[in-house]
Amino acid sequence: MNPPFARWVSRRHARLLLLTLAAALGAVAVQAQDIKLTVSSAAGDRLTDRPDLHFTAAPSGKAAGIRIEEAKRFQRMDGFGASFLEAGMICLNSLPPAEQEKVLKSLFDPVAGAGFTAMKTPLAGTDFMSAGPWFTYDDTPGDVEMKHFSIARDLGPNGLITYIKRARKYGQFKLQAPMDYPPDWMLMDVNKNQDVNPKYYDALALYYLKYLQAYEQAGVFIDYLSLFNEPGVYTKIRWDEILTLFRDHVGPLLEREGCKTRLMPSEAVERREAGKSYPLIMDDPVARRYVAVLPYHGYDVKNFDKIARLHARYPDTPLWMTEYCYAYEADYPTNIVLPRYDFADGDNWGNIICSDLEAGASAWLYWNAILDEKGGPWAVSPIHGNPDPNIQHAPVIINRQTGQVSYTGVYYYLAHFSKFVRPGAMRIGTAGVPRGVRCLAFVTPEKGLVVELLNHRKQDAAVNLRWRDQTVRVALPAISITTLRWAGAD
Repeated sequence: MNPPFARWVSRRHARLLLLTLAAALGAVAVQAQDIKLTVSSAAGDRLTDRPDLHFTAAPSGKAAGIRIEEAKRFQRMDGFGASFLEAGMICLNSLPPAEQEKVLKSLFDPVAGAGFTAMKTPLAGTDFMSAGPWFTYDDTPGDVEMKHFSIARDLGPNGLITYIKRARKYGQFKLQAPMDYPPDWMLMDVNKNQDVNPKYYDALALYYLKYLQAYEQAGVFIDYLSLFNEPGVYTKIRWDEILTLFRDHVGPLLEREGCKTRLMPSEAVERREAGKSYPLIMDDPVARRYVAVLPYHGYDVKNFDKIARLHARYPDTPLWMTEYCYAYEADYPTNIVLPRYDFADGDNWGNIICSDLEAGASAWLYWNAILDEKGGPWAVSPIHGNPDPNIQHAPVIINRQTGQVSYTGVYYYLAHFSKFVRPGAMRIGTAGVPRGVRCLAFVTPEKGLVVELLNHRKQDAAVNLRWRDQTVRVALPAISITTLRWAGAD
């Protein structure tokens, strides 16, 4: 063999060797893609980390299984959480100090707990502001200048500012503040007509401003103010009146004062009402410029299509599901005992969360974060729609007699979303999801991937998950939620 030919053969072999090595390294790179796996299940897993999974090269053609479709982008996620209420602080304060911190950590720490990122904090009296009698921040009749305005109760040992500050030691979250009722003296007639008297619209706007300023002075910034909680159910104000108050009084006053808090028009009691009432405000060009978020409650447990239509009609305005819970007063079956301790109940909540997110919701908030073994303590003020009894359910149950702390099914399913689907994540498409399984996928701000898989079946299942040209088989325990996470470099 002459030297030039030998050199050519040598170079050819070198190229083949390099190509072979590159292919081998590529295969190793595919297989080395670590998928972090966290599971909660009826079998006993509770946010349990399982051994990593690894992608392998997908077979050519359109393989069966769930497909992650990154090109389909939907809403940006704002957060998940529950509500600060005096009832929760009363329960928390019944525990020894170290145990109190463990509960707060379990709710708000993003590493060791659920890492809640969106929380409700109501203005004054509501059904679980239970540390004293019904109250507002100014119960002095006719005080239109708010000279007697005070948030003193919120600064007490069972108060919401105390609660919020203790929670913030463990995590950060947005705060959303709605109001059941203004001071009674602003109503037409507290006994017969609980609509707001229009002559007090300016006074009520000032009341909201004083609340925001007082909280900020106390070290708590309110990210979103929502004028009324379930108007028509509590304050009997109509949506056309809310439009006037929102557009002509509250919005302009907060703007003139340079207030950074953003506005929500009010809290629609259910999805159907949201679909019916919000266009009145959103189609008014002046009112619309004050709207930051459209919040709604989930008590109809249906009509997700109404939310999807709102999202399609106003795609640039986030939708938040800001309240839902088990409560006999909310037509929950009285033959089922509250609070519920069975883990399998969480599947119901996981299913509702998935349906709201698929409809376009950017945040999902439960009602009480903490209650006691009796589903309380609740406030009693029948004239304000707060009956006795008012037994409800919460993610965390603290037995005030024994000190036992229980984490319910709703805690674990909500935690899988809040802990792993952080603010700024973008929901993306999925396809090929089999019956009995729910799948939602997200791209994180860091370009990672998060997939939530719910198995509703009473039997174990397994699914193939395909991402780009890679696939992985995932075992799903019976009645479970499984979170998968991996780095998804572009």
